[in-house]
Amino acid sequence: MSANLRVPAAVLALSAAVAVGLSILLWQMNPAGAADATRTAIVEAGVAQWAMIAAAIAAGLSTLAAGYAVAVVGSAAVGALAEKPELLGRLLILVGLAEGIAIYGLIVAVLILNRIG
Repeated sequence: MSANLRVPAAVLALSAAVAVGLSILLWQMNPAGAADATRTAIVEAGVAQWAMIAAAIAAGLSTLAAGYAVAVVGSAAVGALAEKPELLGRLLILVGLAEGIAIYGLIVAVLILNRIG
């Protein structure tokens, strides 16, 4: 097994662990303020449950996708840096864009949870 195949596997394993952790946390969370007596809108239990599942899927899948994207872009960036070290700034931007996928998924999960809470 070459070194190029070990790095993406490690990144995917770490991303999967983070996705599972986020999914467990989002699954066990109570909707913010759902038990508050001063609320005027009542959220049905079924709607809240599906919203939690949707938020967990959004955060989990985006984390997996970001891990894969960073693995692919990062390995290509290291190859390009070996030939042209002056490309460091441009390549960091590309890796940062790949990491942004996870942030977008987290934002979507927060928006879904905010909608029910």
